[in-house]
Amino acid sequence: MKRTIVTVLPALNEEHRAQIAAAAEKRGFEALFFDTVDQALPALREAEIAFGQSADLAKSSPRLRWLCTPSAGVDQFTVKGVFASPEAVLTNSSGAYGVTIAEHVVMLALEVLRRQPEYSAIVDRREWIRSLPVRSIKGSRVALLGTGDIGQECALRLRAFSPAWLIGVNRSGRNPGDRFDRIVNADQLDSLLPQTDILIISLPSTAETRHMLDACRLALLPDQALVINVGRGSVIDQRALEKELRAGRLCAALDVFEQEPLPAEDSLWDCPNLLMAPHVAGNMTLPYTKDRIVALFLEDFENYCDGKPLHRQIDLAKGY
Repeated sequence: MKRTIVTVLPALNEEHRAQIAAAAEKRGFEALFFDTVDQALPALREAEIAFGQSADLAKSSPRLRWLCTPSAGVDQFTVKGVFASPEAVLTNSSGAYGVTIAEHVVMLALEVLRRQPEYSAIVDRREWIRSLPVRSIKGSRVALLGTGDIGQECALRLRAFSPAWLIGVNRSGRNPGDRFDRIVNADQLDSLLPQTDILIISLPSTAETRHMLDACRLALLPDQALVINVGRGSVIDQRALEKELRAGRLCAALDVFEQEPLPAEDSLWDCPNLLMAPHVAGNMTLPYTKDRIVALFLEDFENYCDGKPLHRQIDLAKGY
């Protein structure tokens, strides 16, 4: 029986599929493409490799050796028992989303600091008010909680706005690409927050990061600090943040939430000092992002076929 790659990723175009099919054939695999997991179920019973973002792929593939998710986040795959095959390893597509998310972060920061939501409301009312005080990234003290691909791409773009400093927070103490003025570890976060004008969060959801920004730490931020979260909603205590926003002490721009979709009855929908987006910063809607996802998969496919370590393999126990 021919070895198979089952891809369930309708966002891919014909060129992407052709690239995967050609690489598969060259290595003695057959590439099969489906738009839904239900359509793929018969093929998944014999699949050696799966490429897609549903945990149902892992549950439905008893012979699976490798699952690659096109997402950077892997929350759904770290649930105990989700893989039907004990032999399967998981990789993600970290490295594909930095560009699109960094552009989103810059957009959010400028919209909030330049008061664009308020000016849009003024225009909607057909009024001519020009006096709202605005702020600048120039001279701002920027802390980036997370210095992976997203944090690095954010730092690269924010540098052009001449902030006072860009400080990264990570576990390793390394300054990847020398993108940051300084690196501190999480133990120093409490001393960093009172000096931070703009806090950018791009952390994954793990037991270690859950509510890392709790009420006590949010209280350490200076008045009018801007909190931007494009990582995972669980990193922030959402109700504690809402309390600060409603008090007018902080402002925030959130692309991610503790519960998604955000329930229609949630009080965040009408919270002041908050700019929201429905988890679109890292969507697969930018062509470059999809190109990178496929390129990263094919890079690790070659590693898999050659018996080499996979570059983006996830430690399922740690969640990253």
